[in-house]
Amino acid sequence: MTEDQKTYLIAGIAGAISLIAWLVLVVVPAWRSYWRVRDRLVATLLSVYILAAFVLAGAGVGLAGLWYFSDRL
Repeated sequence: MTEDQKTYLIAGIAGAISLIAWLVLVVVPAWRSYWRVRDRLVATLLSVYILAAFVLAGAGVGLAGLWYFSDRL
């Protein structure tokens, strides 16, 4: 297994774990909080914004770490 394949595998596993965590911790409670299908769909759509915020926060922390430690790599 090459280094690139290892990187893709780790990134894929991390993405899958993150997606599962988002589904379990955000989407399922939002879906169960409402009775009407329309409200459930809107809650699911709005939870996508939460997912986007998590992704942007993670990217920001990663970029800040790279910027801070770039001279040490």
